[in-house]
Amino acid sequence: MKWTEFLNLFVEQPLFHSSMLKIFPESENYIHVQLSRWVGAGKLIQIRRGWYLIAEPYGSYRVSPAVIANTVVAPSYLSLEWALSFHGLIPEEAPNPTSVTTARAENFRTAGHLFIYRYIKPDYFLGYSKTLHGEQQILIAFPEKALWDKLYLYLRGHSFSREWLKELRLQNLEEFELAKWHDYTLLTSLPSLRRASSVVAEYIEEARR
Repeated sequence: MKWTEFLNLFVEQPLFHSSMLKIFPESENYIHVQLSRWVGAGKLIQIRRGWYLIAEPYGSYRVSPAVIANTVVAPSYLSLEWALSFHGLIPEEAPNPTSVTTARAENFRTAGHLFIYRYIKPDYFLGYSKTLHGEQQILIAFPEKALWDKLYLYLRGHSFSREWLKELRLQNLEEFELAKWHDYTLLTSLPSLRRASSVVAEYIEEARR
């Protein structure tokens, strides 16, 4: 497996898993050694175990960190700070992709970004859709679910307060769908989460006046 042979087949798929290279006749061990060499030469970036990215300028297009986040840990979708920023609900830019997953929670740093994955129960793994991010599609929480996920995860280790809510500096709430918010709240029987969710709804209604 030579670089030119590999590039001819994968230039249009710059983010790939090593298992995709079984199309080449060489042994798995040989391919692993070759990948390590290309990483050392700066031709590839190892994202995490098994996942690689063709380095610029060799790939045909730049893969956004959001797409990387969706792809290398599954199932997952973008949520929390990154999604809140994407939807314009908070003023700060979120440079590092934050996701939720039903797999184990983990963080890893690669390709100039910190990729953050928080665990949520499978029952709560909903409220997201495919959305265009530039010219690439990503799986991302609806605005209401991104905030709900943040509230849910915060309450796992903290007590809710309106001060915490104010510190989020929520904005652009005119199109925030409280009906969706209430639907997500019905997913849980946790009294603390239901109470906090009710306070958030009241806060949003007040902010709109």
